[in-house]
Amino acid sequence: MPIIRPISALRNKANEISELCHSEDQPVFITKNGEGDLVVMSLAHFERLHNLLKLYRKLGEAEALDARGEQGVTHHEMISRLKEKIR
Repeated sequence: MPIIRPISALRNKANEISELCHSEDQPVFITKNGEGDLVVMSLAHFERLHNLLKLYRKLGEAEALDARGEQGVTHHEMISRLKEKIR
């Protein structure tokens, strides 16, 4: 269930909202005049979402390459390249 707080809570109880974001590990939705206005989340939660979006973008690019018949790098080839860089 989403956590929803009025904008006055953000102004008056910022520390409480911060603790809530961290303890529940989910965003807090802030309303203004009864309407959705902002979303507040911990930096860790934001970074996970951001990394997930980057992954989806890369997967979309790979699917587009595949649909055009272009061939990317095989798993085996990528592992070999990475091992070479480590050495």
